[in-house]
Amino acid sequence: MSEIEYRHAQHLSQGYGVASMAEIVKISGRDYLQGIIDGQFPAPTIGRAMNFQLAEVGEGYVMFTGIPSEDYMNPIGTVHGGYAATLLDSALACAVHSICPIGHASTTVELKINYVRPIMPDTGRLFARGTVVHPGRQLATAEAKLTDENGKLFAHGTQTCSIFKIPV
Repeated sequence: MSEIEYRHAQHLSQGYGVASMAEIVKISGRDYLQGIIDGQFPAPTIGRAMNFQLAEVGEGYVMFTGIPSEDYMNPIGTVHGGYAATLLDSALACAVHSICPIGHASTTVELKINYVRPIMPDTGRLFARGTVVHPGRQLATAEAKLTDENGKLFAHGTQTCSIFKIPV
């Protein structure tokens, strides 16, 4: 079992939900995201609903993995574009969140996605890798790519996020 498969199995067994603001405000964005990976904090419920999870975090970088299925098909038999958009939005926003200092968070201001090939229900595991491009104090930008295990590109995008002090 690969490390990513192992982490996926861990996420399936860990609880889903949201940490309390009292906990989140005390740590950096990167530490919070690492805490989700480590099981210290619950995984977001969107991951359960759409079969994806946070697999790696670094300073200004994250990677999500997900497995599309027939559950996410559109009327023409391909995986709905919203699946790719959700994985990319997660990677983009969390890449920015990974640079947030203690007491700060981020939220999406703008999102742009380019779809380059259809995702099929049997495509297999996908990887959304997000990287901060501009780490501003109040606005930050990021870019991300959605690929399969062989590096084939399915979609890519950019995002602008607002960075703000968490109101307590």
